[in-house]
Amino acid sequence: MPEAPITAIGIVRAPIPPSAVEVELPNGKIVAGHLPKRLAALETQLSDGIRVHLEMTPYDFEKARIVGIAPDA
Repeated sequence: MPEAPITAIGIVRAPIPPSAVEVELPNGKIVAGHLPKRLAALETQLSDGIRVHLEMTPYDFEKARIVGIAPDA
């Protein structure tokens, strides 16, 4: 049985060509965030300072999947 993903909210910091962005986690760590194909339309909304919902595997803390835009707190 696969392990459940780790979820977090991060802040977009900078684009990483060709199709990823740097995302800062609440603990200050920077990860590479990418969009799944079904959410490719959100790419135009990913600018500096935008808060995003993330999912990460428990095996790789360098990459994260962006699963949506988080509301402002």
